[in-house]
Amino acid sequence: MGDIPGGGNRQVGNKILVGTASWTDNTLLESGWYPKTADDPAKRLAFYASKFPIVEVDATYYHPPAEATAVSWVNRTPDDFVFNIKAFSLLTGHPTKPSAIFKDLRPETDKKNIYPDDLAPQAYEDLWSRFLSAIEPLHAAGKLGALLFQFPPWFTIRRDNKQYILEVARRCSPLPAVIELRNSTWFTGDNQAETLEFLRKHHLPFVCVDMPQGYKSSIPPVVAATADLAVMRFHGHSEHWNSRDIHEKFGYDYSDKELRSWVPKLRKLSAEAAQVHVLMNNCRGDFAQRNAATLLGMLED
Repeated sequence: MGDIPGGGNRQVGNKILVGTASWTDNTLLESGWYPKTADDPAKRLAFYASKFPIVEVDATYYHPPAEATAVSWVNRTPDDFVFNIKAFSLLTGHPTKPSAIFKDLRPETDKKNIYPDDLAPQAYEDLWSRFLSAIEPLHAAGKLGALLFQFPPWFTIRRDNKQYILEVARRCSPLPAVIELRNSTWFTGDNQAETLEFLRKHHLPFVCVDMPQGYKSSIPPVVAATADLAVMRFHGHSEHWNSRDIHEKFGYDYSDKELRSWVPKLRKLSAEAAQVHVLMNNCRGDFAQRNAATLLGMLED
């Protein structure tokens, strides 16, 4: 395992794991959060893992992971470290650049972006199998926390979309799939109770979010556990949520008062689930790392 730091990997008992949605963002590297001695990818991941017990890998949304990369993550982290992996964009129906797909699976097209229906049926099956195979080393090492399926804003509450969620769970099994919804119809009126009951019935973890309100992709900050695992993602409250610049979109530094208001909610969530994953996704500079450390300290008090 090499010279992985030990003893600093803090968590709140075995119940609440707190971390961030990135450890390689360029603005983080420029922020000074890493010591100068953490001067390569292996040392940076080892340093991160000495501070937090969990990380969310969002790069896998933009490009499917390579198995060799997953093996390196296993080897560079402590035995009890956890990775949550964000599903590749095409698997959640998001527009995807053809160049992001495995070369032999790419359709012949002039389209700037493609969707699942643009792939040949066998190519789509192969995409799924290769994605899941690439993260198998994490699962085999006991380091895969969850597969995050974040659905697009046009993924409304309707029967065929519920069936696709169940298909996702079936394809991933025995790997745990967690569900993040980005369309308010799932939470309008009686639909909220229906949505949570649907997830509970099928033992699917609901991803709670804190995010800006009033946008097409906004959902309310519903805090509920629908399975043994609960996930909470903090997206911040940037005034530039519609910006195409991800650092403007997620560039929000939570105040201590804001974070403290979440402590009783997260403790309540931990009473409803066997484990809670809390990820700060306000990734600009060291905002997420500082906020995660502060929240972790508040939960430990």
